[in-house]
Amino acid sequence: MSSADWLKEHVRDIPDHPRPGVTFRDITPLLARPETLRAAIELLAAPYDGAGITKVVAVEARGFMFGAAVATAIGAGFVPVRKPGKLPGATHAEEYALEYGTDRLEIHRDALEPGERVLVVDDVLATGGTAAATARLVERLDGKVAGLAFLIELAFLEGRDRLAGYDVHAVVGY
Repeated sequence: MSSADWLKEHVRDIPDHPRPGVTFRDITPLLARPETLRAAIELLAAPYDGAGITKVVAVEARGFMFGAAVATAIGAGFVPVRKPGKLPGATHAEEYALEYGTDRLEIHRDALEPGERVLVVDDVLATGGTAAATARLVERLDGKVAGLAFLIELAFLEGRDRLAGYDVHAVVGY
């Protein structure tokens, strides 16, 4: 059994959440066990170890859990991307489409130096809207998106298509 398959055994399916017909992939059982949490971080970080990544950018809230750990594992700094109004100081914002409406993410204007190699980390790649908005924020700060890493990819939602041109890595696929 591959490491990814082993991790997948520790992701709990919750049917009809948050609404009928949707199966929520709950990672809390994976987070609760030190061996699965460690494996998840190692598998997220492995393709980027030694790749010259200077910053890991992650989206709140679950992305923070993995982003900071991956940054530590590969020897990079960590930059949070948050919902509007959560970061103090001057920010850049990026709007993105949701299934019904829009949302917005923000990053500190001084979070990156021009040319820094950045890895974007989040827990799930679904439709790709959040990840694409985060990549645009990095590029607005003249950072270079070296890759996007996700614990879980929901391939049937075709989020990878919105990230064409980027290196995309997912540990577990559905």
